[in-house]
Amino acid sequence: MKKMVLMCCLVSMSVGLTTSMAFARADKTVYPVVFAHGMMGFDQLVGLDYFGNDYGVFVGDPCDKFLETTCNRKIDRKQQAFASEVNPFQSSEYRGLQLADEIEGYMATVGAEGVNIVGHSQGGMDARKAAKLLYDRKGYQVVKSLISLSSPHRGSSVAGNVLAKGEDGFNGMVAWLANNLINPLFYVEKGDYFASMKAFMYDDWDPADGEITGSKAFNNNYPMDNTYVNYYASLITTEPGVLSPILQGLGLIAPLDIDGDGWCGATDSHGDLLDCQGDGVAGDGDGDFEDADDDGLVGLNSQQMGFRLTYKDATWFRSTHFVEDKTTGYVSNLNQPNEIQSTSYSSVLLEDHLDVCGLGYIPYVINDEFDEMQFYADLIDYIADKE
Repeated sequence: MKKMVLMCCLVSMSVGLTTSMAFARADKTVYPVVFAHGMMGFDQLVGLDYFGNDYGVFVGDPCDKFLETTCNRKIDRKQQAFASEVNPFQSSEYRGLQLADEIEGYMATVGAEGVNIVGHSQGGMDARKAAKLLYDRKGYQVVKSLISLSSPHRGSSVAGNVLAKGEDGFNGMVAWLANNLINPLFYVEKGDYFASMKAFMYDDWDPADGEITGSKAFNNNYPMDNTYVNYYASLITTEPGVLSPILQGLGLIAPLDIDGDGWCGATDSHGDLLDCQGDGVAGDGDGDFEDADDDGLVGLNSQQMGFRLTYKDATWFRSTHFVEDKTTGYVSNLNQPNEIQSTSYSSVLLEDHLDVCGLGYIPYVINDEFDEMQFYADLIDYIADKE
């Protein structure tokens, strides 16, 4: 009889824990969370959000309306979140200014004195300029946390492959389509396809053109600095299997098989890494293009900023959650990561560049297994803990 009672208690506890995990909501952040999109991104297009699940529902939309169903039930009903919209094809210098303007306008609308930023891909770079501009304008630290996701802080060889083809022929046609057709579909103004590609290079693409481009110079102009942002961290993505259909289509423009886990150690007079292969990325590859060292667009050796975050699986006692990965150390200077930070596979998310935004598959047709709603609810919960 005692054994049966004990068994019933254990079952009840298990059910209770599982139920509480299933219905647990993320803590509300003190400051709103701003989601900054990457290249060729948008806030919402034909009812689909860039930061959405497989059906285009915004991950930051709380269920705060009567009988609302298209929302994220895993975040607090009073959570404030905003999806920014900047020019899809432009440099981070240009986009960072636009992002700062949008954030300032949003803060005035909701009466916020600060924000947290989650930046995907180029959005993680834009956010650093926005943070500095907002500090200069307000006179205090506006951005409390900045989390980059799949961001090419030290360049991408995809951009190098595109630019190496020149601005004529097929490449010129793609640029015209991007600037005149695709960009206006997402945004109100034309884009600059080649400016966006130069932003993804590590070094200045053309030292003779009178314009300094590339992530190396951008990192020096908009460094990690606790004056502008209180907390920096990053999430690293790599894809060991087949890329999503959209990325496979982009493979027609440039090779997506990146050698993204190398480090050569050579530096310039300032201690910044050199692009040893001349492929647009700081450091060097290890010669193996087939291993899961990239997410289709960005190598893991380019993505770490601050601490890496580890996404922990659920257990009986705790739901999925994020923790800092201390094994790879802290990247404080984006141009000077060490060998471990450039080559380690620790804490990588096994998703491609678009999966993490619900853009990897076709809504209502091909869904993936990645739970965007839970993932971003957990990220919001982590940010709340860091405030």
